[in-house]
Amino acid sequence: MKKGFLWGVATSAFQLEGSPNADWSSWDSILSQNPEVTNHYAMYKEDLSLLKDLGVNAYRFSLEWSRIQPKENVWDSSVIDHYQEIIGILKSYHVEPMLTLHHFTHPLWFIKKYPWHEDESVPKFLEFVERIVSSIKGVSYWITFNEPYVLLLGGYLEGCMPPGIKDPSLALKALKNILICHAKAYDIIHKAHPEAMVSVAHNMAALAPWHRWNPLDRALAKMAKYFYNHSLTDAFLTGHLKVKFPLRKEVLIEVPIKDKLDFFGVNYYTRVHIRFNPFKQMLIELRHLDIDGYGLSDLGWEIHPYGLEKVLRYASRLNVPLIITENGIATRNAETKIDFMRKHVDAVERSIKKGIDVRGYFYWSLIDNYEWLQGLDARFGLYRVDFKTLKRKATNAAAYYSYLIRSRSEF
Repeated sequence: MKKGFLWGVATSAFQLEGSPNADWSSWDSILSQNPEVTNHYAMYKEDLSLLKDLGVNAYRFSLEWSRIQPKENVWDSSVIDHYQEIIGILKSYHVEPMLTLHHFTHPLWFIKKYPWHEDESVPKFLEFVERIVSSIKGVSYWITFNEPYVLLLGGYLEGCMPPGIKDPSLALKALKNILICHAKAYDIIHKAHPEAMVSVAHNMAALAPWHRWNPLDRALAKMAKYFYNHSLTDAFLTGHLKVKFPLRKEVLIEVPIKDKLDFFGVNYYTRVHIRFNPFKQMLIELRHLDIDGYGLSDLGWEIHPYGLEKVLRYASRLNVPLIITENGIATRNAETKIDFMRKHVDAVERSIKKGIDVRGYFYWSLIDNYEWLQGLDARFGLYRVDFKTLKRKATNAAAYYSYLIRSRSEF
């Protein structure tokens, strides 16, 4: 790979450490039995030492807002100090930190009083951004929001994530406010750190019709592909967000995000097949099919490495560097995980050889963690966690990723 290529692993704070003040803690009952999840908040030094064994040169992690601001007007500076210590450890290992400000979770007070469809959400989130940017030192790569469209779909269309709303009109208000926050956070970060690299991490998927012979399936797949993959990239290019839901009038929303992007974070996992179903929410039914014979993950997601090339090609229209900020598989089988990594890194290398400016690859995740809506059974980690004893154990996949990094240092 190119000199300076970022080889990393990605994590999120809540998925490793939990938080009693977060909206998700009361949302999922399994967290009442495992409130500290992997106990990473206490075991961070042990976990970060694993990075040395892997040989990565970058690490993506997030801040848990609800720990830093447990009540509306209460700030816990000791938590900021904790995350600053993590940055110091990374620097001592010569590992580049990539910091995510918002990774799905919120303080409970925020989601109750200022959910994203309320305009008051914007100044409240920006207070948090200002506090962090003025306090945290040593970070060059910043992610403002992780997968804002997943937050939108789960929280405002399917109602399976906080705040648990099913209302397309409120979903659009929420998305507009989130993108306004990205734009303002971009400016706040650059005012304090002019050389910073700032982005979002956008979940992209390979989307295909369930039945290619069915014009309704094809039309829905095309509509879903534009909304899920392209509407955000187009908004960064034009400053206008175009949204079209089935049986609804197209909406054009002005958002102040044009050119507010220094690189683009791509999260990629799978391909999804889509068909028309009049009995489903939004008239869309989703399914994973093992078309290519690479198999399905333990979550039933199709393994489709070629899809990564497709979404990188889509994203390259932005004309900014691309970084794969998440790519991984939930499986207990280390050989399946190894094969997944090899095939997807091959896809990255092919993309680079075709002229696409890819600057990094982050495997999800360092250790097993809590997976949204799936509990503790989704084994994404390079290191296995025994959730009874909380002991970490290396897998063959960890050793292979280390080998992969060394063997692909140049191409």
